[in-house]
Amino acid sequence: MALFVAKLNAQAAQQPAQSEVNAPLEALSAGVTADQLFARLITHNELRSTALRDYAAVRTYQVVDLEGKVHAEEIGRMEYRAPNKKTFIVTSESGSVLVRRLALNPLIASEIEAAAGKQHHDSSITPANYTLRLIGEQQIGPYHCYVAQAVPKRRDKYLFEGKIWIDTADDAIVRIEGHPAKKLSFWIEQADFVREYEKIDQFWLSRRDETFVQVRLYGKKVLIIDHRDYTVNGADSKYVAVSHSW
Repeated sequence: MALFVAKLNAQAAQQPAQSEVNAPLEALSAGVTADQLFARLITHNELRSTALRDYAAVRTYQVVDLEGKVHAEEIGRMEYRAPNKKTFIVTSESGSVLVRRLALNPLIASEIEAAAGKQHHDSSITPANYTLRLIGEQQIGPYHCYVAQAVPKRRDKYLFEGKIWIDTADDAIVRIEGHPAKKLSFWIEQADFVREYEKIDQFWLSRRDETFVQVRLYGKKVLIIDHRDYTVNGADSKYVAVSHSW
């Protein structure tokens, strides 16, 4: 995952609390198995990927401390064209030049390189990389989801261990939370992340990422990525992301 590629050094400071899931965990529907869920997830992901020709969105990357002070910010337009081209055009930047250089710019560059196939790290949520253990169902905002523990099959910093929420109607990932399956670096003692997706037309695209890190000698910090104002498949009308209280 792109978040794991960002090597948040001693300079990477950050912000508020992750969005919480407050709805009660419900019993799993009869007859649902992890193997079936994996098969449906992969099939529908492939169908959506084939249909997605392009998108553009405004991205905001921030490094913020726990009191809400922004130490560094980079805003720009991320554009994707199938099958594997991403570009990022910076429109605004502020705060520490060092933090942008050491944390934000490598994160953006790693995502672009991964899209182009220059980084060969298989981090996909597939049976080759993970075992799923279904634990129930839960409402996440407007989406009713299956909830599963994701157990990585190897210790790899590009994989994670944690939980995933999969929409019961669309077989799409709505939310992931967890931490890397392997320690990222000497400096980062802990890295917990939440990644949220939302449905735009028939596609499921990133809405918000938060990574909370415990940096040696510097304490707890947060990296935030917000995604908004999507234009999908050249559509004239834009989808403007709104805040959710999940």
